[in-house]
Amino acid sequence: MARDSSRRDHDRQPRDRDTYRNRDRERERQRRRRGHRATDSTGELLPQAPRTPRDTSTSESPNRRKAKASDRTSGGSSNPLSLDSLAKLDQLNQKKGWKGYDYDSEYVKEVRRKEERLEKERVREEEREKRRMREEEREKRRAYESDYAREEQRRVKKERAVGEKNRRHTDDEREDRRRYEERYTESERKERRERRKAEAAQREAASDKKMRRVISGPLLEEGGNKEVHEYIAEKRGGAGSGSSDGYTDEEWARRKRKRICIIFGIVVLILAIVIPVAIVVSKKNSSSTTPQSNASANTQKPSNSELNGISESSIPATAKGTILDPFTWYDTTDFNVTYTDAVVGGLTIMGLNSTWDDSVQANPNVPALKDSFDYGTMPIRGMNVGGWLSIEPFITPSFFSGFSTHDNVIDEYTLTSKLGSTKATQTIESHYSAFVNRQTFEDIRAAGFDHVRIPFSYWAVTTYDGDPYIPKISWRYLLRGIEYCRQNGLRVNLDLHALPGSQNGWNHSGRQGVIGWLNGTDGDLNAQRSLDIHNQLSTFFAQDRYKNIVTMYGLVNEPRMVALNTDAVLNWTSKAIDLIRKNNITAVLVFGDGFMGLDNWQGKLQNYDNLLLDVHQYVIFNTDQIKLKHTDKLNFACKGWTAQTLRSEDKTTGFGPTMCGEWSQADTDCTQYINDVGVGSRWEGTMNTGNASTSVLSPTCPTNNNPTCECTDANADPSKYTAVYKQWLLQFAQAQMESFERGWGWFYWTWETEAATQWSWKLGMAAGILPAHAYDRNFNCNDTLPDYGQLGLPENY
Repeated sequence: MARDSSRRDHDRQPRDRDTYRNRDRERERQRRRRGHRATDSTGELLPQAPRTPRDTSTSESPNRRKAKASDRTSGGSSNPLSLDSLAKLDQLNQKKGWKGYDYDSEYVKEVRRKEERLEKERVREEEREKRRMREEEREKRRAYESDYAREEQRRVKKERAVGEKNRRHTDDEREDRRRYEERYTESERKERRERRKAEAAQREAASDKKMRRVISGPLLEEGGNKEVHEYIAEKRGGAGSGSSDGYTDEEWARRKRKRICIIFGIVVLILAIVIPVAIVVSKKNSSSTTPQSNASANTQKPSNSELNGISESSIPATAKGTILDPFTWYDTTDFNVTYTDAVVGGLTIMGLNSTWDDSVQANPNVPALKDSFDYGTMPIRGMNVGGWLSIEPFITPSFFSGFSTHDNVIDEYTLTSKLGSTKATQTIESHYSAFVNRQTFEDIRAAGFDHVRIPFSYWAVTTYDGDPYIPKISWRYLLRGIEYCRQNGLRVNLDLHALPGSQNGWNHSGRQGVIGWLNGTDGDLNAQRSLDIHNQLSTFFAQDRYKNIVTMYGLVNEPRMVALNTDAVLNWTSKAIDLIRKNNITAVLVFGDGFMGLDNWQGKLQNYDNLLLDVHQYVIFNTDQIKLKHTDKLNFACKGWTAQTLRSEDKTTGFGPTMCGEWSQADTDCTQYINDVGVGSRWEGTMNTGNASTSVLSPTCPTNNNPTCECTDANADPSKYTAVYKQWLLQFAQAQMESFERGWGWFYWTWETEAATQWSWKLGMAAGILPAHAYDRNFNCNDTLPDYGQLGLPENY
């Protein structure tokens, strides 16, 4: 409404010259009374700091807001017309011969004079600001120079004082000087002076630069080190000028001792700083370096003397740097390093000797290798070398304990991924070399065993796109391990422990998680890849050199048939059997029970000859069995497993030939990583798998957690085991041996671990909880079973 009213008022304004003049004069007087606001050459108000001409903030006074309102109602400006409007009016009047108006010219001139004054004031203000800033800079510079001058004066004064002190001699010093001159001739004094000058020059060259590094200039200027000041003053006014000749031997010795003390103190200070830092860095590096098994870490790199006399030029250029180049091998011990590119079934024979001896007998209870082993009648007493060519976290926890939870290193797949190709090759091959070696098989033979089950993974043969595993290097260690078995009369059970895609989704299959074998998008692809691998393996091990040593040939370790299609697994098994037999393998073929239960194999695969069903028996992975009391566990081993074995051996109630390929004497699942990396135990109720159907979050031990189920005693060093606990562990192991020998026999899991005694025959035998010989036992299930509760054995560990 105000804007419309202003427009109507403007339309009613008079158009004659007198009216304009009178109105302009009146408004000029009004502007002067309320404070004139300067305008520019266009008639617009000039800016007013800090607010703009049209600032409507609440900080304005009420009078100013009223004035602005009156301006808007009277035409919207403090001028009657803008210059643009006047120019239009002039053009209109020029038609009448007019040249403009005096009052218009004077008004414009006045406005422009005001603009000029304001502009000059603005320029002057800028100049004043610049002068002020320059003055501040000059003041700061003067203050700095003054401070510097004072510091310089102080430094010069101190240096002069020190120099004066060094040049000033007391009466005693003069007397010492006189005596010195009397003691030595002039030539002797000259010789001593020259010698001291040379020594001083050497000291100055060697230590003056170091002194400047250790003691900073500002510290010297502020008198931070008196002795150093004196030393510098001596250098400036001493040997070169001859004034130092006035010191006696005693004085020189005293000054020398001071300098030595100074240098010694500096060295001690440096060491006090460097040594702790070095220790911290060393610990950090040791914790962040690639973890490896203790057995590997404590073994020096092999000497590789086999390469002596072998020229690198004997290796063709196309083979250099490959698995056929022995100069790239970490360990050449007991390998034939003569180059050959010969392959059998696409698998290299590089490293093998051309001759072998099968006349060795493991022990008096079994025949030599060249003679037949009467399977089904003669019990297998075998040993697994687990955690060697197929890495398992609970066997070698040092590979995994160095990583944080965030790293998510939980199996060989994630371990090799985290390490990267180069580091993984170095780390894992050193493990292959040291964890199981020639001595291992000699010890296994000495412990009374006659068979060795060697778990290995498919990447010993090949790898596929996306695989981080170390390809093919474990192959030559597998072949060397077989030869070590041959040298000790030990027959071999080849155990393909990991197939493409993972046959069970557990960490010992290489990759924990989803089952991708015969399952999922690549299930059929991985099934065929597995058959291709068996085609190569069976072709290779059908050679004459392996007919007496590789007497058992495994198809796949622990296929998780409870999570797979049973018919698909049986169909694949039939294809594998046909393929392997076609390639002339005459060994016993071993297949896993798939956790279906022995009684459920009656009628399946019974049309094949020389086929053996493999079951793995543990009490600790079943919540019903783990909470049995010690005497009940012993009774279950004697009766329960014996009954299962006998039913399975009978083709009318089970499959037929049956053996136990894995078992241990552990009575709890307390061992670190036994239930996967970072997962607790059923025993203490800390087994959190992230899946409600598989987690066990309530303590599961015979006491029902009263007293508390605990793992400390079970995981303790065996030297701290009570006598009754050792007795139970020994009898529990012997009871299992007896039960499994009701079938074809057994393989203990496993020979060596880093720390888990109840899973290591080597450690258990040393602790006295396993027999010294597998065939020599002092307990059988016909004996009266002790009541371990009455003997005082706690049931909570």
